Amino acid sequence: MSASSDTERKGHKRKLADTLGPSAVQREDSSAEPERCQAQRLTIALQDALRQGPDHADRAALRRAAHSLAELSKNEELVDVVVEAGAIGATVPLLSFFHRQGEDDCSMEPTTSNGEEVEKEACFVLGLLAIKQEHQHRIADAGALPGLVNLLQQYAPLSPPPSVAASVIRRAADAITNLAHENGIIKSRVRSEGGIPPLVTLLESLDAKVARAAAGALRTLAFKNEENKNQIVECGALPTLIQMLRSDDVGLHYEAVGVIGNLVHSSQHIKRRVLDDGALQPVIGLLSSKCHESQREAALLLGQFATAEPDYKAKIVQRGAVPPLIVMLRAPDAALKEMAAFALGRLAQNQDNQAGIVQNGGLDPLIDLVESHAESLQHNAAFALYGLADNPDNIAAIIKAGGAQRLQNAELIAQASKDCVQKTVKRLEDKLQGKVLLKQTLYSMHSTDKLTQERTVTALARLAQASDLQTIFIKRQGLDILVSLVTNHSADPDSQREATGALLELVKKARSIAPVDFVPVPQRPQVYLGEQYVNNPMLSDVTFLVEGRQFFAHRIALLASSDTFRAMFDGNYIEKDASSIPIPNIRYTVFHAMMLCIYTGVCEVESDMAVEVLQAADQYMLEGLKRLCEQAIGNSLTTHSLEGMWELSEQFNAPALGHQCVIFALQNYEVITAERGGIAASFQGVAAFATILDRMSSALKEHITDQLAKHAAEDTT
Repeated sequence: MSASSDTERKGHKRKLADTLGPSAVQREDSSAEPERCQAQRLTIALQDALRQGPDHADRAALRRAAHSLAELSKNEELVDVVVEAGAIGATVPLLSFFHRQGEDDCSMEPTTSNGEEVEKEACFVLGLLAIKQEHQHRIADAGALPGLVNLLQQYAPLSPPPSVAASVIRRAADAITNLAHENGIIKSRVRSEGGIPPLVTLLESLDAKVARAAAGALRTLAFKNEENKNQIVECGALPTLIQMLRSDDVGLHYEAVGVIGNLVHSSQHIKRRVLDDGALQPVIGLLSSKCHESQREAALLLGQFATAEPDYKAKIVQRGAVPPLIVMLRAPDAALKEMAAFALGRLAQNQDNQAGIVQNGGLDPLIDLVESHAESLQHNAAFALYGLADNPDNIAAIIKAGGAQRLQNAELIAQASKDCVQKTVKRLEDKLQGKVLLKQTLYSMHSTDKLTQERTVTALARLAQASDLQTIFIKRQGLDILVSLVTNHSADPDSQREATGALLELVKKARSIAPVDFVPVPQRPQVYLGEQYVNNPMLSDVTFLVEGRQFFAHRIALLASSDTFRAMFDGNYIEKDASSIPIPNIRYTVFHAMMLCIYTGVCEVESDMAVEVLQAADQYMLEGLKRLCEQAIGNSLTTHSLEGMWELSEQFNAPALGHQCVIFALQNYEVITAERGGIAASFQGVAAFATILDRMSSALKEHITDQLAKHAAEDTT
């Protein structure tokens, strides 16, 4: 599950949107006294009334003062001002100010409606002040919790409660919600003050707003508090909460699913009780709710249900959860997509479910989410795809959807997501080792649908085992398909880019399983004279004229190293008996480098003259020197010199250089298309790249074919 799931499971602060309305206090109201003075004045008025006692206080004035203090507190920027004015100490006693102790019982009974109005405003003030976490303990320490709990106990149950009483209940529950928000100590204090049983009872209120407020408080109290969870369950909340899931009232089923979610979070025994009490189907029903928050909570809850027992993964799917979850994957709301992917990821750990998710259309949106730029979306989708890749029946579908390439190309944020994708790709590779599955995939490679064909052949280039490469790319002509994609002048830029990457991968695989030593170090000369005899007249028996300068040499070294020199000195050429032989087409420094290689067997070929040395080595049939030159030229390739060097490799039969040109072209697709097309991957650039690869394609195919044939022959022996 993503890192944000704990946040989804928290109890929410009560913003009191249904009762707030526009504030009567505005900073720009110049006719009113400054807010600090006003808060102090209102606080003093409340304190004076408290000293007078309930029988003598002006109840209407008291209500107005409490209401005005609440209006001030609506502005979160003024909360600190209100607290500093002493509002907490003046407000908490109002929770029980107009009640008297009964003679025959210990309940607190309300006196007048004015008293209820004051209680309502007092609850409202405390709930607003508690929105700021730093004031929560001050409010609780002032004795607010017993007063709030007594209000809940006094009015419960009422069927239906009077409107004013209902407002008191709602605001008391909301105040508890805000006091306990992200505050583990106060959550426990609410329980010790007896606040949970009346809240559970209020879930059955006929006033939907009261039931919703009670559920909101329970939701907060249950978050990461095992003792509270257990008491909520033991008080019998589950049957009512489960019925609330079926409510048409959006607010009711949203709070109910939130409470259940917090109850089951990290509590396996409660999860089983919730399922045993019949929560599964109504939770699945909420996936189609008009409330996105309820949908999100339901999806998260189903993901948790899927871990209750092994068979619950199948039960959830059998009861119709997959189609609405897949619809949620395409929702505009990112949180909905995240939770849907989370739930599907858990369900996809069951092999039967894996096939069903793909058949219901879940594959494409999950792949899309891996390519999103949100870490949690990426990770949940990647985990779901990891599960889907476990089923052999899904492999062909994943490949047809381009899943293999898109997973490998996705720009993943978290390391955990990267690891998950790597495991998924490895799973695809392992599944393709089976001959039956490979044949199914090969069938798709020759589909009449070009996109399917393209995705299949590019995926196989990346995923296929070495032992299957000859079958796929030679016998079944996969190499021809792949090359045709790269050399298509009118190809889509993305398609050509992907095919180019796949072809590069195939070239690397072929080279790794059947390496060709294109650049061997020249063999030690049969006649080794050493560097000291290079251009040394001592014992020299032939002189060359290079750029008008004499170059002294020794026939025996030349005869032993080169067939061209052997023919020159042993054949019927005029050079046979000549003491001075002109070399008209080679520069002196180039000739010196060539002779150094002949005399010593080694030579450092400088890149600025590597082309000329290659020409000379080809002329005098010095294969070892040619290989050194090919390596030097290949190491200095640029996108501007590429085509010229390819022509050079063809002209002078330099296969190592030609191979390096091909590798360089495939590795630098983006640069080449940008340079040739003006902008990256434009169609003009695509055509230019296709032209370059088209010229190289015959040699490329021949080279790969030879390597794979060599590997196959080695396997048979």
